[in-house]
Amino acid sequence: MICYLSRNYRGVDNAGNKAKTDIEQIMEAHGFRNVGLKQTRYTNVAVAFCFTLFSVLKSFFSLRKGDVLVLQYPLKKYYAFVCNMAHLRGCKVITLIHDLGSFRRKKLTIPQEIARLNHSDCIIVHSESMKDWLLEKGIKAKLQVLEIFDYLSETQSSASDALPQSPCRVLFVGGLSSKNNEFLYKLGNNVPRSYEIVLYGSGFEPERLHQDKVDYKGFVSSDQLIASAKGEYGVVWYGSSLEGGCGVLGEYLQYNAPHKMSLYIRCGLPVIIWEKAGLASFVKKNNIGICVASLSELEEIFSKIDTDQYQEMKKNVLVISERLSQGFYCFKAIQQACADLGVKIG
Repeated sequence: MICYLSRNYRGVDNAGNKAKTDIEQIMEAHGFRNVGLKQTRYTNVAVAFCFTLFSVLKSFFSLRKGDVLVLQYPLKKYYAFVCNMAHLRGCKVITLIHDLGSFRRKKLTIPQEIARLNHSDCIIVHSESMKDWLLEKGIKAKLQVLEIFDYLSETQSSASDALPQSPCRVLFVGGLSSKNNEFLYKLGNNVPRSYEIVLYGSGFEPERLHQDKVDYKGFVSSDQLIASAKGEYGVVWYGSSLEGGCGVLGEYLQYNAPHKMSLYIRCGLPVIIWEKAGLASFVKKNNIGICVASLSELEEIFSKIDTDQYQEMKKNVLVISERLSQGFYCFKAIQQACADLGVKIG
């Protein structure tokens, strides 16, 4: 039996928790068995801690010999314990990575994280570049590539059949503080330009703009955004610079699969992404956007994309969006990981 371990999630407006609860929903829909307690969303820290602890303990008694347990990583202090417990019960462990603590948050050293992940039998990573990075650092577990995170929502995009507008509108959704995304203010102050910038999120610092040259929409829920987003492109970018790969978050883009890219696609928008990003090859392969070395290239690139080229990208985006809405990529990756372990599902 393929199993998973549910826990408490403190708020699904957080992109990471949205991704995790979506994956639980996908696994449940495919008949995977929850060996923990039922998923909850308590916001009280003490209650959340106790619930997750009891869910972990329950899993020890629920697992049976021959089961395959799918874990979502990080699982904080419980991860190694759950893996060891599963192996003790005669089970295999598949780990789906959401975040690498040693890379972005620096809460673990690289050797510590590799040692922790090596408790798994197979690991689902975001991209080929993340796979290569883990192999270089000494990972021993089998590896499969997710490609992109699914994004569940019953809301339909209002932009799915819209024709491109002139001037072109470029959207960014997420944290808007200059601490992590200084590039937004450099892009906003880069005037004159032929395209508009539309911002959704919190932490906006209007005083950092020399002129009122962006359209700030505030924070909206993901479902509301899918239903109402108006624009031509979504920007998948982080860091301090218009050049790709700057800063810790910018460099991390070389390996990870940002959840915001899935959200843009569900909004029906082609994407703009750094040419060396982990998902750049996915964008190129599926022709769902443009890959650039620097955001300063946008002016020239937009002038060369005609309506037919844009409509082709838009059509391809809608194909991927439908897959994301059905949990296609998560289930495929788990199928492949199970096959690596000699287990057939689906």
